[in-house]
This record gives sequence, structure tokens and C-alpha cells, in this order.
Amino acid sequence: MAVTIEREIKLRFGNALEARAAVLAIGATPIRDRRLQNDCLLDTADMMLRNRRSALRVRMESGRSLITFKGPAQPAAVKVRDEIETDVGDGWLLLKLLEQLGFRPWFRYQKYREEFSIDGCIVAVDETPVGTFVEIEGDEDRIANTARALGRGPSDYLLQSYHTLYQDDCLRRGVAATNMLFT
Repeated sequence: MAVTIEREIKLRFGNALEARAAVLAIGATPIRDRRLQNDCLLDTADMMLRNRRSALRVRMESGRSLITFKGPAQPAAVKVRDEIETDVGDGWLLLKLLEQLGFRPWFRYQKYREEFSIDGCIVAVDETPVGTFVEIEGDEDRIANTARALGRGPSDYLLQSYHTLYQDDCLRRGVAATNMLFT
């Protein structure tokens, strides 16, 4: 189990090959291979968590499942929020248990993620149905240094969740937003 303060940004890239090449070019070391992540956000019928600007997520990937609580984002140049996360044995069973407690899935999303490490940061290349993003997680100075090494600055930082990025993409395309899944 980890109780931490999460600090992160996302940067948009044209495609996964470009993103991966840029991350490797700055000297990042691969630490986790590319894999599909299935994420499910849950909330109560009265939207208790969303009203608190918080999130409860169950993630399933490569035989591993995690449950994560994220608190509201705090004002900062990067996305900053409390995070509590732990491994669980069976993600599908956990979802059924949480449903019995009144939590219902309200948004599902998928992404292919590959992770790297550099200068105390975890750098993820995320391929999503709405584009490719490099997510940098670490302390604020190291995030800024890593972004700068990638040729990006604060005006390039995306602090939105994948849910918000998906909603914005659906609005731009004039389609109904449902779940962000690969077809």
C-alpha cells in the first residue's frame, strides 16, 4: 500500500513511436513493458466522490489489479493530489464487492502504457483512443526538468484527467461521450 502525494503532467505527442523515441533520447530507462490497462472509475448514485472532486479507480493489467483513491487536485503548476493505492487479488471480484457497497462504474477507459525512469521521475507513454500522451510523475522540479528535456514547457502541460480529455475530444468531434475504449 502507498499513501502519497501524486504530482504529474501529461504532454501530447503525435504518436507512440515519436513519444517513445523522445523519451529514450533523453536517457530514460525502460522499467515496465507496454501493456493494456483497463481502468474503471466508480462512484455512488449521488456522485459523492465526483462532488468532492475525488476518484475511486480499479485498474486491471497483465494479471495485476490495483485500487486507487485520488483526492481533489490542489492548486499548482502541475497536477497535485493525495493518492492511496494498493494491490488487490482479483479486480473483477473487487468491482462486484464495491457494487454491493453502493459504488457503480461510471466511466471505463483503456490505454496501452509503457513506463520509463529518469532523474527520479516515472515517465509513461500512454496510447489512448484519443491520442498519445507522455505522463511525467515526480516532484515539481524534476517534472519541469524532464519536460524541458523533451522540448516542452509549462504551456504544454495538460493537467486534465483522461476522462476530461476524452469528453473534450467527443465534444470536438460532435459525438456522445460514453467510455474511452479501443474498438
